[in-house]
Amino acid sequence: MADARFPKPRHLRRPAEFDRVYAQRCTARNTQMLVFAALSEQGPRIGLSVGRKHGGSVVRSRIRRLLREAFRQTQSDWPPDCDFVLVPQDAKELTVAELRASLPQLARDAARRARKKGPVETPVIPKPKKRGKSR
Repeated sequence: MADARFPKPRHLRRPAEFDRVYAQRCTARNTQMLVFAALSEQGPRIGLSVGRKHGGSVVRSRIRRLLREAFRQTQSDWPPDCDFVLVPQDAKELTVAELRASLPQLARDAARRARKKGPVETPVIPKPKKRGKSR
């Protein structure tokens, strides 16, 4: 663990970044986690997608904290040429130790599939036109 920080450039933040990763459709999963991967030039970056099915905001925030901490501690083991979106499946009893053990391997599997598939162009979706009174 040479550099165990988790600065802002390591986060996927914009919806377009998430859409690009989802459009690649390269995944790996286990019983607790689904990992999407897409090729990138900016090093391993992660985005978190924790749905309401996991519980209220306190529970979802706890899951996000655990995922960020597991990534922060193991980011040197993640493939450096991909972006990832982490989607918990059954996250009620997650621990950082379990995540540290499973996430790097899931990331390597998803990255291998992304490299095999190659880069994919993100579809450009036009913004809907506003409806209403024109002045």
